[in-house]
Amino acid sequence: MNKLTLAVLAALSISSVALAEQAAPADEAKGLIKQFATQLKGELQAAMKTGGPVNAISVCKDRAPAIAQDLSEQSGWEVARTSLKTRNPDNAPDAWERAVLEQFEADKAAGKDPKTLARAETVESDGAKTFRFMKAIPTGEVCLACHGGDSVKPETAAKLAELYPEDTARGFKVGDIRGAFTLSKPLD
Repeated sequence: MNKLTLAVLAALSISSVALAEQAAPADEAKGLIKQFATQLKGELQAAMKTGGPVNAISVCKDRAPAIAQDLSEQSGWEVARTSLKTRNPDNAPDAWERAVLEQFEADKAAGKDPKTLARAETVESDGAKTFRFMKAIPTGEVCLACHGGDSVKPETAAKLAELYPEDTARGFKVGDIRGAFTLSKPLD
């Protein structure tokens, strides 16, 4: 083998190790997202059945952060949601999350299905490594009751304005990227 072939094989070997090192935490993150999404969806559906969109607002306002906190405490991950168009300014993306969300939007514009968009990366800050993972949240039909444009009913809009005076999470259409689940975990 020549030097170039050896260099390519060494690089591929390093890449394979790096990919393998990211696979386990990525799988763990995907499992946490599935738990979060399943529980949140169930509670939203129940709230919609019993009191419509105005009732469901409390699920996103109160229960979603509680679910994220519970999962964080149980798993050792930081679990949250974020968006380029936030309803709650406390959920604003950090620089890494913003870049990922912008890439998700570019990928969607290039024809990729938002349901498939995810990103895993090990980032280093102040000498500490953290594994970060994001998965896009596509806007579904039910989301439009609170996040749509003209489809948001006046009583829902009034409640949202009362609870979220800085709300920018409106004007979505089915298939848009509503935001993303975002998870991080310090690496030893």
